[in-house]
Amino acid sequence: MARTRDVFWHHFQDLEHQRETSALGMWIFLITEILFFGGMFACYVVYRTAYPEAWLAGSATLDVKLGAINTAVLIGSSLTMAMAVHAAQLGKRMPLVVFLVLTIVLGGIFLGIKAVEYEHKWEENLIPGPAFDFHGQGAGNVQLFFALYFALTGMHALHMVIGIGLLGNLVRQSLAGRFDAAYNTPVEMVGLYWHFVDIVWIFLFPLLYLLGRH
Repeated sequence: MARTRDVFWHHFQDLEHQRETSALGMWIFLITEILFFGGMFACYVVYRTAYPEAWLAGSATLDVKLGAINTAVLIGSSLTMAMAVHAAQLGKRMPLVVFLVLTIVLGGIFLGIKAVEYEHKWEENLIPGPAFDFHGQGAGNVQLFFALYFALTGMHALHMVIGIGLLGNLVRQSLAGRFDAAYNTPVEMVGLYWHFVDIVWIFLFPLLYLLGRH
């Protein structure tokens, strides 16, 4: 069982006050993340409106099946993360560890599939830069699409890597018995972060992969 003196910070009234303050801090952080991705989405909308044909041409080169699989994988990881939070709230150590590990595995699968997609774009010379080679009209504007594609999915992947690192730390602490029914705030906070990252992908998938598809 977690010992109160090990997890309670003296400048809070009690553990509940500590949890509420942590949640407020996490939500403020997530708002800044929304603003960050919001700026990138706004850039996407401006250029998609300016160059709709190039956006359709660029989107047509993406693998919808891999994107759909990754969407299902992340939805599954949100479920396992929610189950991990629930297990932590009940003070069940082993189910907590199992669900955290499952979330890590699903996150790893997502990144692996994304790496395969990046490799395909590399082989097709669709990486923005001097070697970019798109066979079709408006290659310059299509290159702009891929610049935003890699910026958006790359930043999302970076957030996934950070999330997996946080989950790994939670597993270590869980095995050490740091969390119980009275104290599980870190699990809840990482859960909020993970769900946010999953939601970002829910927007990215249709915006990047499903343009002009019926």
